[in-house]
Amino acid sequence: TGTSCRMMSCQPSPWYRGRWVASMMRKDETMGAGAMGHMETSMFEQCGYGREAIQARLERNWTEMFEGPDKIYWENDEGLGYVMDTGNHDVRTEGMSYAMMIAVQYDRKDVFDKLWGWVMKYMFMTEGLHKGYFAWSVDLSGVPNADGPAPDGEEYFAMALFLASGRWGDGEGVYEYSRHARSILHTCVHRGEDGEGYPMWNPENHLIKFIPETEWTDPSYHLPHFYEVFAQRADEADRPFWREAAAASRRYLVTACHPETGMNPEYSNYDGTPHVDERDHWHFYSDAYRTAGNIGLDCLWNGVVPELCDANARLQRFFLEHDRTCVYAVDGTPVDETVLHPVGFIAATAEGSLAAMHSQEPDALDNAIRWVRLLWDTPIRTGMRRYYDNFLYAFAFLALAGEYRVW
Repeated sequence: TGTSCRMMSCQPSPWYRGRWVASMMRKDETMGAGAMGHMETSMFEQCGYGREAIQARLERNWTEMFEGPDKIYWENDEGLGYVMDTGNHDVRTEGMSYAMMIAVQYDRKDVFDKLWGWVMKYMFMTEGLHKGYFAWSVDLSGVPNADGPAPDGEEYFAMALFLASGRWGDGEGVYEYSRHARSILHTCVHRGEDGEGYPMWNPENHLIKFIPETEWTDPSYHLPHFYEVFAQRADEADRPFWREAAAASRRYLVTACHPETGMNPEYSNYDGTPHVDERDHWHFYSDAYRTAGNIGLDCLWNGVVPELCDANARLQRFFLEHDRTCVYAVDGTPVDETVLHPVGFIAATAEGSLAAMHSQEPDALDNAIRWVRLLWDTPIRTGMRRYYDNFLYAFAFLALAGEYRVW
């Protein structure tokens, strides 16, 4: 059974602050049939929680999200499956790709295939300006609400498909996972070269765009840990692009995180400054919460980037000292608004402990442990807004349990 992670009983052993990735993780250098990302001793365990208790929480997360009375997953009469954004009553590439990632992590090929089958039938665009991308919002019957993509969906689709191929092998047709992953990434890089459409990554600075038509970005879209995998599995001609994309995103994230608070805006310019326009997304708000978790997972899989570890440590310190229900500008100025996704915020910030624990910022390790404890003591969300929060919750639990893997 698990025990509470009391600060006195959860002091790190001598190696704890060092390269935890190298000392704790079994890593197959080829990232093929192995399971890179699995940890011999997880951060939850280092905080005193027992393996049986951790496994029970992981199993409960699946049940709550995919099977229980507050689930977000349903199947239709065709035997296909979809996830509903319960706050907006639609199906989004964000949620479908997240659900596919969770399904492959939980070894649920049946659910994965039902989700991917729904995506290809109702979201994939076969013509027009955005041919080869996926409509980011579709109603529950499969009728598109949008005629354009949101790039976080495409990158999660590609990654989940590569992992499915590595874990289960490729099938045929729509279930030839790795072929579809490569095709998605080819479109993301090369769309528009024939004069129609736009790429999802800027070809010069290698940074992901907010949407293909724009020349600005969303910090939470930057997933260098995914791009490292793409650099090994995408079309061979594009692999150098993805290697540079990983490096470019890490450099960019350093500039996007405020040097004192660690917060990043929802939308930003390529230089990391908040992107200010009529959308009003330049504060540390919903999308922005994901960035700390992404930095943590990248650290777990690929090693320490000191500046990003420090950014997460500053973020954690700020929100241990300030009201966590308040929205803030990235410099720490309070905004007259309330956090919409408090559970998701706690989850992603706790996942950020995987990087913050390596920081040399004052009290960084102790604060990282406090955030892990806070997540453990926070129940999964119920109610209308549970969709987004619980995806971030599930991802954080997988990462902190040492079970967010690459096959």
